[in-house]
Amino acid sequence: MHYASAAIMLYSFWLVLSGHFSPLLLFLGVVSALSATWILYRMDRIDGEPFGLRLTPRLLSYAGWLLWNVIKSNIDVARRIWDPRLPITPVWSRLDTSVTTPMQRTLYANSITLTPGTLTTDVRADHFLVHALSRKDVNDLRRGEMERRIRRLRI
Repeated sequence: MHYASAAIMLYSFWLVLSGHFSPLLLFLGVVSALSATWILYRMDRIDGEPFGLRLTPRLLSYAGWLLWNVIKSNIDVARRIWDPRLPITPVWSRLDTSVTTPMQRTLYANSITLTPGTLTTDVRADHFLVHALSRKDVNDLRRGEMERRIRRLRI
């Protein structure tokens, strides 16, 4: 059942993004969703660990919160670029983490990278190496709101 719901979710996402409803394109969307689901099935068989991210109200809440932060960061990066003084002071920093599962680490690292102005370049069990456009971005991550929200997901 897990793979069927994954295929349906992928196809729905494809349909929303494409906006095309001709028979050929609908068929190609089905082929794409089934191909991606088959790859997911193969990956689960090889690593022995099925994909564990389930759509829950907490996950939807986190996705909304992350989307809002991506929008705010986009605005911040645009302001920095448009400012004639170009207030960009790139910084590399070690970000200590207390997330424990591989899924939490993956979600946390990808959430940092999705947020404009920050990039996770190395993921370890107890820390990440993060590049940011300013010290403020790193300090925001150190406050730990993103990490707290991910740990509350219990994934």
